[in-house]
Amino acid sequence: MTEPVWLVVGLGNPGPSYAGNRHNIGYLVNDELASRVGGTFKSHKTGRADVVEGRLGGPGGVRVVLARPRCYMNETGGPVSALAKFYKVPVVRIVAVHDELDIPFDTLRVKVGGGDNGHNGLRSMRKSLDSGEFYRVRVGIGRPPGRMAPADFVLQDYSNVERKILPFQVDRAADAVESLLTEGLERTQNVFNS
Repeated sequence: MTEPVWLVVGLGNPGPSYAGNRHNIGYLVNDELASRVGGTFKSHKTGRADVVEGRLGGPGGVRVVLARPRCYMNETGGPVSALAKFYKVPVVRIVAVHDELDIPFDTLRVKVGGGDNGHNGLRSMRKSLDSGEFYRVRVGIGRPPGRMAPADFVLQDYSNVERKILPFQVDRAADAVESLLTEGLERTQNVFNS
């Protein structure tokens, strides 16, 4: 029997012009997880994502595929679905790491299932997977100031003040992913959904 594997998808937009955007927190968290498993992102044979395969939680830990889709946020579902088929990962073993407007900056929430809440990456995943019953590590970015459109806000870089805190937020979100895969949802929520 083959050992079960988790697919952890960091949501974001590819390319240097988006690298520091709030919308790219999923990429940043997966970069941290890749360093924890000692891997470097490489192009997957599907051609639509970069992946790292490894184990989280030390030697003998949980088998994981970390993925960064190589497409814009609203097309994320295709690459995720292709990777899930390739690695034979059921929806209940998929984790999406993404930005969340409805949670204050420097906080996060972990949950399973739910709607897309206007998030194009989640909408695309739900459509391609024909289910929303995957896990979400929702990393707070807060609401846009004044009358700024949410779409403009998520595509802006973090502020100077936020950038000082960001490494800690990324580290904590990576801890939450690791906890989810090794300790389960309830225990993770008790620790991280504060």
